[in-house]
Parts: sequence; structure tokens; C-alpha cells
Amino acid sequence: MEPIPRLAAALILVALAAGCARTHKAPPTAAPAPTVSPPVARALPPTPRVLQTGKASWYGDAHHGRKTAGGETFDMNALTAAHRTLPLGTRVLVTNLANGRSIEVRINDRGPVIPDRIIDLSFAAARALGGVGAGVFRVRIAVVE
Repeated sequence: MEPIPRLAAALILVALAAGCARTHKAPPTAAPAPTVSPPVARALPPTPRVLQTGKASWYGDAHHGRKTAGGETFDMNALTAAHRTLPLGTRVLVTNLANGRSIEVRINDRGPVIPDRIIDLSFAAARALGGVGAGVFRVRIAVVE
């Protein structure tokens, strides 16, 4: 066996080194700009529409457990109210005009039966508004839904 000439050995070494070398990749093309979705339009909470201003009263023990005009059982500890004309299920924001306290209640009954009153609140709603002691107090009613 004859020794491999130096030139051939050098070529083999270069070929081996080239095979192990990292190949150069073409520089990446500019990535497409990420697609940005337009901002989602979000509905603002509805602005309460002032409906009435007048006197409110409340009812509790005497009616607790009885059926309401909507057929549900009246719970004096729930945030509900009676109104003459608003659809049952309507949510209203009631504000005590004497102290500025507000509470959202759901109309679930018909009333009040006393002509100069605009709303009858459950005991819990009247307590939240600070109107239990007064019994009758001035309020503003605004429909929220």
C-alpha cells in the first residue's frame, strides 16, 4: 500500500472539516408585521334614565312570605320593590335624596297603593338607603336596564 500523497490528505482533511462546519443560512427575510386586531368596541354600561322623583315607602314583616304580583314569594331581605307601571323584572337605581345613598333594586311587585308614593321598597332596600326610620322619604328612580 502506497502512502497517500500529501495533497490528497490535505483535501480529505478540508472536506471533513467542511462537513463538520456550520453552514451559513441566508439571513432571514423580514418577518411579516404581526396582525393587530382593532380594539374591540365595548358597550359602556347604560346610563340610568331618570324616571321619577317622589316619595318612597317600604314594606316588610306584614308581607314577608306572601306572593308578589309576579308570582314569587316576597322576601323582605331581598333588594326588590313594587312599582305601578314598570315591567316586572326591571332594574332601577333608587337614590335617597336626603342622604345621597343609592341602591339597585328589581321590580317584582305592583304598588304602592297610597296615591302620593311612587315606589314601595323592601325592608332591605329601605335599610340600605337609610330610610327605615323615616318610613317615607324622597327618592329619585332611574331605570338601569
